[in-house]
Amino acid sequence: MLSEIVLSEMEFYGFHGCFAEEKIIGTHFKVDLTIKVDISEASQHDDVLLTVNYQSVYQDIKKIMERPVNILETLCSKILSMIRLQYPQVVHAEVKVCKMNPAIGGKVKYVAVSSQF
Repeated sequence: MLSEIVLSEMEFYGFHGCFAEEKIIGTHFKVDLTIKVDISEASQHDDVLLTVNYQSVYQDIKKIMERPVNILETLCSKILSMIRLQYPQVVHAEVKVCKMNPAIGGKVKYVAVSSQF
């Protein structure tokens, strides 16, 4: 049975960006992740070890978000690469990284990049 596991609006404070000010001051980021995984065994045996533990996924994403990069595309790529390596049972993943209140010369709630495999 293929199911989706969703981690919605994970919040992080980070120092990602191309401008020196972004690397000093930082800003808020939100990350959404949807993964598809076969949960047949896990649901049959009621065992978290037979599925993807979303607490572990969160901690892995948190580590990625703690290391500054220049662009959101890099964050998406790092998150998807980690999912492929750490959670091989995932058959599809989609991530969206949002930079809240970006400094782009006007009022914008967020900018975002989405990637998937």
